[in-house]
Parts: sequence; C-alpha cells; structure tokens
Amino acid sequence: MKKAQSILAATTLAITSIASSAFADNADTVQAFYDLLSNPDSETRIAAFVEVTADTWESVGDYSGENKNRDAFLGQVGGFAKLLPDLNWAIQDLHDSGDFVTVRSRATGTPVAPFFGVDGEGRSFDIMTIDIHEIADGKIVRSYHVEDWAGALQQLSDR
Repeated sequence: MKKAQSILAATTLAITSIASSAFADNADTVQAFYDLLSNPDSETRIAAFVEVTADTWESVGDYSGENKNRDAFLGQVGGFAKLLPDLNWAIQDLHDSGDFVTVRSRATGTPVAPFFGVDGEGRSFDIMTIDIHEIADGKIVRSYHVEDWAGALQQLSDR
C-alpha cells in the first residue's frame, strides 16, 4: 500500500511539474508579444515575436473578417513606434489554460502627432486591453484582442 501511495505521489508531482513548466513556457511565449508592443522598433523584440508566433499567425481584432497576418501586424506596430515612442503595454493579469492564454493588460502612451484624428496636445492615455492568445505546439497561432481605443481618444481630447 505504501509503495502504491509513493508511486501515486511521485506521478502526481511529475505531472504537476510538467504542467507548471508548460504554463511557464506559455507565459514566456506570450510575454514576447507584449515586449514587442512596448518596443515595436526593436529588431530584437521583432525577432522574438517572430520566433514565438506561427508562420500562419493571425491578429483578430473585430468581426470584419479582415484579420492581420504577422507582416501586416508588424507594419501596424511599427507605425505605433513613431506615433507613440513611449508606448508601454504591461501585463496586469495572465491566466493560462494550456491551449489559451488570457491577458488583461494596460496600455499607456503619449502621441507625438494626431492619433486617430485627435490632436492630444501632449496628453497621455491609459487604457485596459484584453487578449486571448491561442497556443499550439509552443507557438501563438492566433491572438484575439480588444482595446479601449474610444477611452484613449476621450482622454486625449479632454480639455
């Protein structure tokens, strides 16, 4: 009986260790996504993002059916680097369920030119974002995201 309990305990510990390792790997994988958002003009961050995303990765931001592939997304965030040189995208909470990682984050920045048609005159924004990253074979294959850009524009236009 003691031998069976010892085997069960060892097996449980091994499975827990493997699961913890996989969750840590997913957290590190997803962190590369946010490191890119906060440093979109860094070649190192771009390379890390490419490494953790599948070749067929998609950014899904609405229901238009116009998802962005990796190159289009990198072009978009590259534009953000010029417009928001102090952009910071910080993870506030992360929930890893294996194939999906859900992230609540905070995006802050101060545009140096009109942002979505709003001249913020040096004002900053601070918004919440929610992302769900789908993971397969250790890579992000799809990222669903919602950002409070309306809140950002309101903060930039408040006088």
